[in-house]
Amino acid sequence: MNFLMSFADFFAKGGPLMWPILLCSVLALAIVLFKTLEYTTALHTLGKIKQGDSIPLPWFLAPICERLGTADEETLSLTANRQVRKLERGLGVLELITTIAPILGLTGTVTGMISTFQAIGEHGSRVDPSVLAGGIWEALITTAAGLLVALPAHVAYHFLENRLSELIQTVQEIVDVRRIAFCGISHEN
Repeated sequence: MNFLMSFADFFAKGGPLMWPILLCSVLALAIVLFKTLEYTTALHTLGKIKQGDSIPLPWFLAPICERLGTADEETLSLTANRQVRKLERGLGVLELITTIAPILGLTGTVTGMISTFQAIGEHGSRVDPSVLAGGIWEALITTAAGLLVALPAHVAYHFLENRLSELIQTVQEIVDVRRIAFCGISHEN
């Protein structure tokens, strides 16, 4: 309970910009967890397919295989690109969070310093240091919070981008090597 009280106090001292930073944090975590699970599961399934297991095709591979042998290369390429865009969903938001979170933190720094200088302007040299502390707290906490959200989100974004590249390469290998063989495999619902 003490930790939660300390966190709530810390959060409150960060000022109103802590709310959008918190939203960025929650959204980034949700995207990272969902995409990690999605890509890991997909790579596992594709590994089984590459080994020759007769299992249902994953949702992103089925439309490509349905067009093998019946569609021209351009249609096949358009289908593959459409499926890749579906797999990429959410990564753009994660990348945006890596940019926005530190900017929100910097904005909190500016608002905190404004309130500090406002207090100095109102009280002159007689200003109580505790009055200044609120603005300085806000400045430092929002900067730290913005960076603490952006840095792991940035690392996760690049990790997920690499997993997606691995996934796309594996799909390409499967389609190239076993083009005709996969057309008859049943599909996941």
